Amino acid sequence: MSDIRILIVEDDPFIAMDIETAVSEQLGDRAELVVVESLSQAKIAADKPVSCALLDIDVVGGKTFGIAASLRAKGTPLVFVSGSAPSDVPAELRDVRFVRKPFSTGEIVRFVCNALKVA
Repeated sequence: MSDIRILIVEDDPFIAMDIETAVSEQLGDRAELVVVESLSQAKIAADKPVSCALLDIDVVGGKTFGIAASLRAKGTPLVFVSGSAPSDVPAELRDVRFVRKPFSTGEIVRFVCNALKVA
């Protein structure tokens, strides 16, 4: 098991697969990817240490703003990957990086590599 643990919260299976594939191709088996589709699954996954997180905003069961606030309080690097508008993000979370869908996988990989400080 890797000491790098990346949380991906995305309820669209095709988008989740795109993100997972891009990160896996970059990091190989150096990282454990935890991919979940619902707010309840995300809460459980975020209770364990996470190296970085990629969060869709609207997922099964609600919005991920509470997860984002909790992860940020722990110092976990995170990014919203969403089709929502950046203005939909609450004011207290507007400093969180935002990648708008549709995204390039290069943007995702750059975020993860910068967050983890890996090449």
